[in-house]
Amino acid sequence: MGVSKKSGIQSGGIMDTIESLRKVSLFSELSDRNLKLLAKSCKNRTFEEGEYLVKQNDDGIGLFIIVSGKVKITKTTGDGTEIDIATHGPGDFIGEFSVLDGAKRTASVVALEKTECALLTSWDFNSTMDTNPEIAVGILPVVIRRFRETNERLTSLSRS
Repeated sequence: MGVSKKSGIQSGGIMDTIESLRKVSLFSELSDRNLKLLAKSCKNRTFEEGEYLVKQNDDGIGLFIIVSGKVKITKTTGDGTEIDIATHGPGDFIGEFSVLDGAKRTASVVALEKTECALLTSWDFNSTMDTNPEIAVGILPVVIRRFRETNERLTSLSRS
């Protein structure tokens, strides 16, 4: 595989994966040592256009880092209305909330085109954080920022 033009995300050897993780905002503050630990646990997954990466209310299997392609995040409300939350592409990540708290998925994510992801399973991600708590400290500000942005988006949609 090669390099995505937009983000520089790569797949291939461990060094490529480390460099890819470094370019993702969630991991940008982590040390080389911690990036290497996470990179060793990444698994490549490919999704075809229209295929779901995750579905709302399913168990969270992991954190997805988009290597190439594009996904749409949607949330279905209690009355069955589907709300478009965001669109993400190379270098973006999804699934961090479920991975961190073990709760069900809060939204669905569908591939808008063929999409390649690096997957960090919940088990691998949490196991690595348990033995290296500085990883959690490093990603916490990014997770909080993402939560605030999502909350603001949902609040503004409810005002419309």
